[in-house]
Order: sequence, then C-alpha cells, then structure tokens
Amino acid sequence: MKSVAIGVWIKTGSRDESDAQAGITHFLEHMLFKGTATRSAKEIAQHIESKGGYLNAFTSTEYTCYVVRCVDTELESSLDVLSDMILHSTFPEEELEKEKKVVLEEMKMYKDSPDDVIFEEFSSMMFPEHPLGRPIIGFEPTVSGFTQDHLRAYTSERYQPHNILVSIAGNVDHQNAEHLIERYFSSAKSHSDASRELQKPNVDPTASKSLTKVIEQTHMILGRRGLAFNDEDRIKLLMVNTLLSGGMSARLHQNIREKHGYCYSISAFAQSYIDTGVFGVYIGTDASYVDHVRDLIHQEFEQLKQESVSEDELQESKTNLKGKMLLAQESMSNRMMRLAKSYMYHDRFITLDELVDEIDAITPEDVLEFSQRFFQKDVFSECLLLPES
Repeated sequence: MKSVAIGVWIKTGSRDESDAQAGITHFLEHMLFKGTATRSAKEIAQHIESKGGYLNAFTSTEYTCYVVRCVDTELESSLDVLSDMILHSTFPEEELEKEKKVVLEEMKMYKDSPDDVIFEEFSSMMFPEHPLGRPIIGFEPTVSGFTQDHLRAYTSERYQPHNILVSIAGNVDHQNAEHLIERYFSSAKSHSDASRELQKPNVDPTASKSLTKVIEQTHMILGRRGLAFNDEDRIKLLMVNTLLSGGMSARLHQNIREKHGYCYSISAFAQSYIDTGVFGVYIGTDASYVDHVRDLIHQEFEQLKQESVSEDELQESKTNLKGKMLLAQESMSNRMMRLAKSYMYHDRFITLDELVDEIDAITPEDVLEFSQRFFQKDVFSECLLLPES
C-alpha cells in the first residue's frame, strides 16, 4: 500500500453561523482554493494533481474538511499545500466576486434537484429558526454580500489551533506525521475569545408541509428528531435503521417496492449531530400512491413496536451493519474520516472492535423496547414535494 489520505478538519460548520453569516463556512471553503501569498489557485491544484494526487473539500453542519489523497512520498508536500491554504489564503477580490457567481449557480443546481429540495425543507421543519434548519450553502442575499473582511474575521475566529484536527491514514509513520504537522501548522494563531457556543435546538417539532415543483414524482419524508452521537441508544437506532433499510432484502424495500411496486427508491436515514439528530424515511412515488405508502411506512414502525424481531433477522442485520463498517476500512479516505469523527464527537478513538461488541450485544428485546419508545406516531412529521398540477 502506497497511498495516504489526509484530512484537515475545522470544527466549524453552518450551525456556527449567525443569520447574517448564513453560507459563509461553505463560501470560505471555496475561497481557500483561490490563492495564498505564495501560490495561485492553479498552483495549489497543480501541486497536488501533477503528482497523481486528489484535492477536495466539503462543508457540513458541524465541520469543514480539506482532503488530499496522495502517494506516501508526497505526504510532506501535501501538508505544506494544505497548511498554506488554511493559514495563508488571501481571498483575492476578483476571485471572491467570481466565486459568488459559482456558489449562486450551485444553489440553482440544488433547487433543480427534487431530492435536495425535500431534504432541505425537511431540515427546516425539524429545526425551525435554528442554524441546523438552514441550507449549508446559505442564501443568495447573504452570499452576495460577503466581503474579504467577512472572510478574514470568520477565519480568525474559527480557524484556530483548538478547532483544527489533522487526520492521516495510510502508509505513514506516526512520529514523522506528528513532526510534519507541527512544522506546517504551528503558526496557527489562537484567540482567547472564540470558544464554540452552539445554539441548542428548540423543542422537538411536529409538522406537516407540502410544496409543489415541476416534477414527475411525489417525494415524501416521514421523520422525527433523532439521536446525538453520544446517545447511548444510537447503536440501537442504527440497528433499527438497518432492519428497515439495510439493502434490497430489508423491510421497507421488500414490503413497499417489491410487494406493491410503489417506488423505485425508498430508504431510511439516521443522521446524528453533537446534541441532536434526525431520523426519517424518504420515498419517491406517484401522487396516487402517497396515502397508501404513508400507511405502509407507519405499519413498519408499528410492527417494530409490537413484534420482537426474530433472532435470524437480527443476526442478518448485525452481519450487514458490521460488514459495511469493515468493508469501509479498505478505503484510506474512510479510515481517515472515521478517525477524525471519532475524536471530534467522542474525544477518543473508538475501535472497530468496540463497535462490533456493541452491535453483537443488541438483543431482540432491546430492539422492541427501543422501538416502543422511538416510533410514537405523534412525534413524526411529514414533508411532501408534489408535482405541479
């Protein structure tokens, strides 16, 4: 193995933004590729790509990550480029104005995607008047108003040593990696007045919302608030999610797509955050099937509440969940991301053996008891995206 995956993680995401800053974390991520005091935008990309490497970044609600995949001999040069981007970007005015247009086109792209539209609307329902309910990309008025001073101020506040985590996986010597990180990131400046103050989500909402768009299918999400990363029941929720939607043999696929032919795509999802989460079932279906599909989904929830899962089905879902975790470790990028998230959300590295033991310890009684608490019909909300008449 000659590959290395590097991730420089910043503990700041869209939920760290004020209303006036909506979208600045994502916009800043774009602008860090646009030039430093010593490298142009082209030179940044060329330095990585000319050696066969890959450079990218992504922004989430709670973190930003800058990623390089490279051969092991390019570890130092890649850390050099990443640290230069993160610590010495200059935000050229002409690049800033161009990138605003790029991001506004990205917004339009999302608005053209029914999947993106309904998940964005669902988030706004789950977290009304809260940063978690806003689109990560922000809004046209806020993005259009960003200036160099806004970016410099946000970088100074959020891109500080205590908010920076470097995760590396692959053919790398640990001591050498520590030495290189110290060399290239030690100039990061600290400010004493920038502790992370996250706005707590308000009371769990229940709501129903529908909107229309020029599309062929109806898109629906039935969902509720989920569980935080550190919630002791989170592994049970992941197990229930696997029972419902772990593949083509799982309950939702079998009982709604295979039995009735009501959809092509149906899936359950469980997203966790620092202090909360979301759970839901998404489906794309014909408008005439919506009422029956809704009933069938709730029937699946009711079955989990009323009937213990068989030992065979539970064992199959355990093997499914463990297998996906283990297979993911064949990717250096996945290893790097799991390592980083473990430290960000748990302050330590949680081994695969620990996770496997947690999964293996779940019993049919655990699934039943959890489902009876979690799948209360009156806590579920519904979001519909309907074809225009």
